[in-house]
Amino acid sequence: MLKVRNLESGYGKLRVLKRISLHVNPGEIVTLIGANGAGKTTLLATISGLIPARAGEIILRDREITRVKAEKIVELGCSLVPEGRQVFATMTVRENLVLGGYIQHKKGNREFLRELDYIYELFPVLAERQNQLAGTLSGGEQQMLAMGRALMAKPALIMLDEPSTGLAPLIVKNIFAIISKMREAGNTVLLIEQNAKAALKIADRGYVLETGKIILEGPAEALLANRDVQRAYLGRDLARP
Repeated sequence: MLKVRNLESGYGKLRVLKRISLHVNPGEIVTLIGANGAGKTTLLATISGLIPARAGEIILRDREITRVKAEKIVELGCSLVPEGRQVFATMTVRENLVLGGYIQHKKGNREFLRELDYIYELFPVLAERQNQLAGTLSGGEQQMLAMGRALMAKPALIMLDEPSTGLAPLIVKNIFAIISKMREAGNTVLLIEQNAKAALKIADRGYVLETGKIILEGPAEALLANRDVQRAYLGRDLARP
């Protein structure tokens, strides 16, 4: 589904990503964990075309997209749920979803309405609040709206940047259950998450990113059991014998 080879990217003179290589197979949930400033958000922004790559290549569904514009990447089947939700606060829930589904709308009203019904089924609270301004929703509801908006494009690959940030534990549990449902519905997921334990529990595989480099990769269960990962990302108590 996605191959990233020797990718370098950054801001101005600052090189953030240093020869990153990773892959995501169809139907997988792959999580990327690491401390703040490791380059996780920069990686997703580069894959989605928001930041230009300096070197390396990005291949989505056997097509190189390294220098493809962001809107075209969405059309090719890759959607990003950005950090901090970034919903359109002065627009209604339905209007936010309509914007996310512009690609489906171009294919015809029936396809668009079918996808909208699916989103309302996946997120019942959005159906209840469809005429409410997005800015008046709770943090958890805004996160669901951001996820629903990305799914409206019917992406083969959906990338989520810190979906649990600032949310209550019960809401976080619900968000992760929905991410698992996405995979069941045929989506492939690349997940960046500070809550490493929760992310690894639903993921198939994981990568550990440190100062712009992949330092560890493997099956999620192996990373959960890794002592260094436990000490650095899962809490000291888990690292005790």
